[in-house]
Amino acid sequence: MNFETELANGIFCIPECSICKKIVWPPTEFCNHCFGTISLKKGDFIGKIIEFSKQNEEYFCLVEFENTIRIICKMTQTPLIDQSVKITKCGISDGSYFFHIN
Repeated sequence: MNFETELANGIFCIPECSICKKIVWPPTEFCNHCFGTISLKKGDFIGKIIEFSKQNEEYFCLVEFENTIRIICKMTQTPLIDQSVKITKCGISDGSYFFHIN
């Protein structure tokens, strides 16, 4: 099980060390703290919008998950700072990760 394989299949996972339980971001195979192997936590993770900007009719939001991971996500509705959101769509397109929230 690999982060990019899961993401390519539209599944957002959070990489966590099997030994020390530290969230590892950006995703790697081994923990950057204790060198343990990484497992992927699956679920509907709730994030919080930290900040956002607008370009054309899309909003680009900096969203924090698990008080650790910060990801740039697209949103079509008007966001609010500290708003709780979930990833509704994700994947890899032309070699780049993408995340949509609602």
